[in-house]
Amino acid sequence: MSWILLVLIAIIASSFNFFLDNYTSDFYFKGKDANGQKMFYGPIFLVLGVIFLFAGGLDFVSADPKTLILFFVSGLLVSLSTVAYFKALEIDNSTNISIFVQLKPVLYLILGWAFLGDSLSMQQLLAFLLILSVPFLIILTTKKRSRDTQIKAVFYVVIYVIIRVSSDLIFVKENVPELNFITEMAFVFLGKGVCDLLIMYTHPKWRKRFNYVLKRSNKKVLCPLFSSATIGVVKTFAYQLALLAAPTVAIASATTDSITPIMVFFLGIVFTIIWPKFGREKLNRKVILVHLVATILVALGIVLIQI
Repeated sequence: MSWILLVLIAIIASSFNFFLDNYTSDFYFKGKDANGQKMFYGPIFLVLGVIFLFAGGLDFVSADPKTLILFFVSGLLVSLSTVAYFKALEIDNSTNISIFVQLKPVLYLILGWAFLGDSLSMQQLLAFLLILSVPFLIILTTKKRSRDTQIKAVFYVVIYVIIRVSSDLIFVKENVPELNFITEMAFVFLGKGVCDLLIMYTHPKWRKRFNYVLKRSNKKVLCPLFSSATIGVVKTFAYQLALLAAPTVAIASATTDSITPIMVFFLGIVFTIIWPKFGREKLNRKVILVHLVATILVALGIVLIQI
């Protein structure tokens, strides 16, 4: 399968994930202790990890233990990154968060060059600087009374990006022909599931919040959580495969993470019009204009990367 097709699947899945996570965090968790959702995701990914482990043909038995441990660590980092991700969603909306994630391609470019031997040209640097300007545009056009809140959201997104990029680079670097992709993802899911459960064990406040939301919503919160988990698995498989198949991890990341906010922006307009509780984006003239400019800058960055 072409890495571009995989990227397209990851973009669509990521866009819906942003809205589902934002909707669940705001509507059910009321923007408070959204990390309680890990109470659901921990067991789900642990079970998925075990299923994929056996579906992979048990080739892990003869694999290098160090490689398996590093895939497990990659999953642990995914779990840790989502702590900051949910914190950001408690503060800001899905459209802005998706734009701030533009920091990922820049880190992929630098770390891919440093640790994976990827090429680095002046044109790529200019392209990524153009993409990097987008989050600053959003912050500078925000009302002063909201700017501190926005900066706090960016702080959490930066933490999320750094940890998530580290996880993906470990995955790409440790990929070996002796292990099939299903087995590799099994250890990633096991790492994420174990870490999610450990986080819940050490944070009784988040655990109680989940139980409260579950009871208060009459278990209706399980529907968006299950949908997000399902779409998240599709996104993860497509994105990880794209990172392995693309010429460089930076190009795969830039293409995925740069087009995603464009998709989120336009979906946000549609959802806000037809389903306000789900979309919940601000549709005043200034916001739409700023996001259109941000979209153009991202598109120009993508073009520069691909030339």
